Amino acid sequence: MVHVTSELHKQGKIDLDDLDWRTRKHNGMQAYQASKLAVVLFSLELQRRLTAADSPVRSVLASPGIARTTLAAHSRSNVINRLTFLTNAPERGALSLLYAATQDVPGNSYVGPDGLGGFRGSPAVRRQGKAGLDPAMAGRLWDATADLVGAVAR
Repeated sequence: MVHVTSELHKQGKIDLDDLDWRTRKHNGMQAYQASKLAVVLFSLELQRRLTAADSPVRSVLASPGIARTTLAAHSRSNVINRLTFLTNAPERGALSLLYAATQDVPGNSYVGPDGLGGFRGSPAVRRQGKAGLDPAMAGRLWDATADLVGAVAR
């Protein structure tokens, strides 16, 4: 199982009391960073549960780096897509996801570009940010998400 995240997860902060930004003023970049950290924490907790169940399935993370896509085009004045020296073509950004899906990497591995800052380059197994390696927070986020989804489903 491959989960797409971003190097921006390293700047993310999770507010377990307001996961859906109902009480805080919404900030698009902070919400994006938090969502990408949540993906990293989800992978950590899912891998813990898969391992506990003796499952051969692995939860793996992949980051495309900064790919020149229509998502990046929503940045201020499309500046990101103009910085080609920092970015990957969409096809090259996809390589990290393909690598994570097809190579024999350990559960909860983080695959991303090997270049400066993880922005561009060839796929390599890298390290998640420290906040994404917190098993207690991963478990609390799992439970808070289940509560939130359960409340919506009722």
